[in-house]
Amino acid sequence: MVTHWLPMLAAVAAALLAAVVLWPLRQQGRRSFVLGVVALGVAGACLYLLVGNPQAAQVQPAPSVATLRDGVEALQQALQRDPQRADGWALLGRSQAELGNAAAAADAFNRAAALAPDEPGVLVEAAQARAQADPGKQFDDTALAWLQRAHTLSPDAERASWLLGIALRQRGRNAEAADLWSTLLPRLEPGAAQALQAQITIAREAAGQPLDTPAATAPALLQVRVHLPASLKAGDWPASTQVFVLARAVGGPPMPVAARKLPLASFPATVGLGDGDSPMPTAPLSAHREVEVLARISRSGSANRSEDDLQTAPVKVSLPHDGVVELRFP
Repeated sequence: MVTHWLPMLAAVAAALLAAVVLWPLRQQGRRSFVLGVVALGVAGACLYLLVGNPQAAQVQPAPSVATLRDGVEALQQALQRDPQRADGWALLGRSQAELGNAAAAADAFNRAAALAPDEPGVLVEAAQARAQADPGKQFDDTALAWLQRAHTLSPDAERASWLLGIALRQRGRNAEAADLWSTLLPRLEPGAAQALQAQITIAREAAGQPLDTPAATAPALLQVRVHLPASLKAGDWPASTQVFVLARAVGGPPMPVAARKLPLASFPATVGLGDGDSPMPTAPLSAHREVEVLARISRSGSANRSEDDLQTAPVKVSLPHDGVVELRFP
């Protein structure tokens, strides 16, 4: 375990020592200082990987940790001599967090945020450090203000939006959190978007705005007739069996843009799909010109496909679509 962490410890220690050694470069501008720190930090880590002796480190692991702590102490002394460096305080905050000193990390980031009130990245890190130092992991009013400021300065910053949503939910402002998180969905990968959508659903339900409310009133854009296979016997399938009727973007990710789930006993049947069936409100069914429509019989009732499931071949249709899309299982 110690050997596994040594390269990272070496890199952090090297970066800290580099910050102290290169501190005079700050007079030439922040860019020269930061580039110098990163270069020496990476070089130190690479040198360790090339010539380091992991077996010796297993016998005497303490010096690496001590070196890291010495670097933190040296950086603290440098900041005492020149306390107006926001980047130095931010580096100290990250280093204290690596050492598990949550309170010290929060204090360092407090200084960084005070010196750089218009740096969204610093404000977000400061707010997160402040919450980590809180016994209940709560974002207090100061942390909330920092996140709101960061979001105002950089509306597309995903981390700021995510943490601000958490802070709002902690205050019971669930509808605001859900609206904020919804703006992130189009920029996320399908897996991350699906996970965030689940959190949005929870937030809307907590706010008394369940996502399935629009589904009852939104008009159907597609009518899909699902025919069960002639060989299928309902008694051979467990009670948990569900039929999923799905519409996917043509050439897009596998996550559906509209979906309905009904018990097997309901079929054969005609199912309507509309914007109310879209798992992502920011990317409804009506936003697509073409979709692939298919149906799947799931023994477990899970949305994740398994080997025992039966699935129809996808049928490509243009939207808006007149008539009924016929789906048949092989």
